[in-house]
Amino acid sequence: METRVKIQEAQPAAWKAMYGLETYLASTQVAKTHKELIKIRASQMNGCAFCIDMHTKDALKNGESAQRIFLLNAWKEADVFTEEEKVILAIAEEVTLIHQRGLTEETYQKAKDLFGESYIAQLIMVVVSINAWNRIAVSTHLEILH
Repeated sequence: METRVKIQEAQPAAWKAMYGLETYLASTQVAKTHKELIKIRASQMNGCAFCIDMHTKDALKNGESAQRIFLLNAWKEADVFTEEEKVILAIAEEVTLIHQRGLTEETYQKAKDLFGESYIAQLIMVVVSINAWNRIAVSTHLEILH
């Protein structure tokens, strides 16, 4: 693929703002495992090789199992994910595919039963952030670092 605009150079203030959101997300209550599951799943859905590569490596470093990463595409049928994780993955998918039905009432109510509103808001922001990064990486052809 040909090299495209490097947003971090062309628009450094925008890049810095994106990192500001990441700094905020690092300070939230959302567990690292939950963040990485969201980031990997949304990146799979968006076809973002750069982010899949980065976040699977991060997940493995943080103790995630290869088996769970391999099964992430089939999380609904896999018994290796907890009920909480399945709700989080449903949020990730429904917000990523906002143009279909959006965050459904069923998923929201399950989340409300399991988590407080603050945690739900933080989860949504993790999904929003990775979707933004996916769009930046895919549209600018960010290359996987070896």
